[in-house]
Formats: sequence, C-alpha cells, structure tokens
Amino acid sequence: MEIFSPINLLAIFFGTLVGIFIGALPGLGATIAVILLLPITFNMPPLAAILMLLAAFQGAEYGGSISAIVLGIPGTAAAAPTVLDGNALAKKVSPGKAFGYSLSASVIGGIAGGLLLFTAEPIAMFALRFSDPEFFLIGILGILTITSLGSKDNIKSMISAVLGLMAGTVGIDMFTGVQRFTWNRLELADGFSLIALLVGMYAFTEIFVMISEDLRKRYHFNAKGLRSAITFKEFRETFKFTGVGSIIGVILGIVPGVGASASSWLSYTAARKMSKKQEEFGKGNPEGIVAPEAANNATVGGSLLPLMSLGIPGSPAMAVIMGAFIIHGVRPGPNLFTNNTNLVYGIFYGFLSTTIAMYLVGKLVTPLFSRALLVKVPLLAPAVLLVSIVGVYADSKLTFELWVALIAGIVGLVMRLLDFSIPAFFLAFVLSPILEESLRRTLLISDGSYAIFLQRPFSVALLVLIVIVLAAPYAFKAIKLRRLRKQQTAT
Repeated sequence: MEIFSPINLLAIFFGTLVGIFIGALPGLGATIAVILLLPITFNMPPLAAILMLLAAFQGAEYGGSISAIVLGIPGTAAAAPTVLDGNALAKKVSPGKAFGYSLSASVIGGIAGGLLLFTAEPIAMFALRFSDPEFFLIGILGILTITSLGSKDNIKSMISAVLGLMAGTVGIDMFTGVQRFTWNRLELADGFSLIALLVGMYAFTEIFVMISEDLRKRYHFNAKGLRSAITFKEFRETFKFTGVGSIIGVILGIVPGVGASASSWLSYTAARKMSKKQEEFGKGNPEGIVAPEAANNATVGGSLLPLMSLGIPGSPAMAVIMGAFIIHGVRPGPNLFTNNTNLVYGIFYGFLSTTIAMYLVGKLVTPLFSRALLVKVPLLAPAVLLVSIVGVYADSKLTFELWVALIAGIVGLVMRLLDFSIPAFFLAFVLSPILEESLRRTLLISDGSYAIFLQRPFSVALLVLIVIVLAAPYAFKAIKLRRLRKQQTAT
C-alpha cells in the first residue's frame, strides 16, 4: 500500500514529533504546530503533506497534556481539564502514571476519530445532490456555528467573521475580472496569501504575547518518574470513560467551530457525573484524565469529516490543512471522492497510522519533551519567529508577504486584546470565496430572486438548521434563567 511508502511514514513520524513538542509548550497549540510545518509540504506529494499535518494536529493535542501534567499549565486550550486531575496525580503518584493514562486515552480517541472518517463517503455522495444554494447555506451555517458556539462574546465573533469575509473579497473578481481593494498592488491580485495571514494571526500574534510577558520566566518541576506507563488493569478500569470522551469528541468535532476545548470540558463533566468516585475528581482521579484526553484527539477526526465530505473546515487547524489541499491542487468536498479516490483512502488509513505513531513517539519522547519545557522565552520566541519568517517567504518569495504577515500579526494582537475571535475571522476568510461564488451563481440561475432558497427541499432544511443555530443560545439562556428563578422562588 502507498501509505507504507518511506516518505509517508517519515512524514507521519516527523509530524507527530513536531506536534507533540509544540503542543507541550504552553501557549502555542495545535494550529501553530500545523502552520509551522505547512511550508515544508510545498514540494511534497499531496498524501505525505496532508498526513504530516494531520499527524502534527494529533500529536499537539496529546502534547498539550504534557505541560498540563508536569506544570499544571495546559499546553493547549483543550488540555485545560487535564490539569485538574493530571497534575494532582503527578504530585500524588508520578507524572509517568498520568502520562500513561493520557497517552492511552489519546490513542483510543484518535482511533475513534479515524474510524468515523469511513462514513465520509456516503455523506459526500449525499452532498453531491447539493447545488450552489445549498453550498452557500452550508457555508453560512459553518460561520454561524463558530460565532454562536465558539466564543464568549457572540457580537464580537460575528464582527470578526464579517471582517474575515471582507478580507476574502480582496483580489480579482471571479466573475467580472475587476480588481477589488488591491490598491493597484499586483501582489494582491490573487487576494491575501493564506500562509501570510495564518502565520501573522497565529504565530506572530503569539510571539508578540510571549515577548510582552516576563522574558525571564522559567518553569520548574520534579523530573522524577517521567516515563509513561500504566498496567492493563488500570487501562481497563478507565476504558468506559475513555469511550465516553471518544464519543463526545467525534460528535462535537463534526460541528464546525466547537473545537477540542469544548469537547474536553464536556467530556470531563460527563465523566464526573458518571463516576462512582466523584469526590476524587480534582485530586488525581484517572477518570478525569482519560475522558478529556480521548475527547480532544477524537475531535481531530471529527473535524476532518466535514472538510473531506463538504469542503467546510471544522476548526482553524483544519482550515490550515484545507490550505494544504488547495496548494496541491486538490479541492476538498464531495467531488474529492470521485476525482481523488486513492488520496481519500490514503488519508483515511494514514490517519489511523498517525494514532499508532503518536503512541510510539509519545512513549519515547514524553520524558524528553517534559524537560524541554524548561526552555526560556528568549530562546523560544526567536526560534518560532525565524521558522515563521522562512515559511512565509518560502511560500511566495515576496517580501511583500512578510509585511502582510506582520500587519496581520498586529491586527491579531489587537483582536486578542479586545477579545475578538481570530478563529471566526480566519474561518470566514477561508469560506469567503466559496460563499461568494455560490451566492452569485445562485442569483444568476434565479435571475436575482432569493425565493430559490425556499423552492429546494435541501435549502429549506438548511435554513431550518440556521434558525436553530441562531436561536439556540437564546433558548439555553432562557432555560437557565427560568431554572434560576425557580431556585430563588424555592428558597
């Protein structure tokens, strides 16, 4: 099989190694791990390139638990629930025991997400019955989901999404050939560079945050007992909670914008309610480690499903991987299954291979990367900056793109300080061309009548879903207020 070719295996193991390392460093996260590897994929075969990025995504989700366990500081947002029991177990027994639970659960969650991908083809075959009106509404649904479910401030998230849609209109109009918002710069004829915006709004912004804090800051921990290991009996006793986390992770991963952080917290809460040892949660209960760790890795496979079947990225990191598809001349979506069958099944089986690689690499390097957390910010920040600059320049060979990345980084920093949503901006930017093309084609077909959206059964169903997504936050708020009033009345 092609999946076992040396370049594919090397890509998987290298991606896993980088992902675990970047995930273990507090503040960087899975998206930056994928972004930093993206420039390396330009001259790679499509399958190897995509598998390396998926392996980095998987590895980073596990890597976040390393700093959560040894330092009590989550390496990724999704590892925040792991801090509660992971760090407590590390202090009570040993970090290695907590690593063992985390790694085994991450692998099971990754396998669950990988198996889910085999349902992508029937979903894609169904999606082939969709036309431009449906694809426009699917894009709107994706943006509304992340703005209504993926942020604390829905208004600011919506504004961020609108700004992302506006940024996506820069370049030559695909229907008329007229330049839009290019300021007569030829470099902007094709729009803003995906790589420059990615690196600027994630990597550069993170660097600005790092250097604005205490540069002398350095973490300390007890370096004894770092090798990950649990017995089969311990694995079996927590398997039910690993399964719960995996199921929640794959389900929430499918919903664009929800992300691994939400699935981890929901899994932790579910595990606590199901547990017979609720009083031990927060004190080193392994059940509180395996549930969120299974969930955040299961979410990776879940978020890949809508990308493969519908062409809609389920998370910012998956949007970067969508960029890798496009760079290699492959458009994710329903037609992918008829035009690139070998690539599709290579990704499916390769994704399962990334979970095996995560287990093998994780066993070997977790103790080493635990010690790497002692890296000082003055060494880490320049290294990330150098890799980022090389990545942006390698994409286009234009210094103009470095300025775009720098400005995007400043904008990203301002958005972060003002609590606007960078993921909402970026996902809207990626979806902007799809939305515009689908809407304008739809209106051309209908002679400008919006009634076409009410004349097609699938469009009506999607409109109902959109209404539900818009109404859900207000409905939940009303239910919560009603319960609060009942409690106040009862007391």
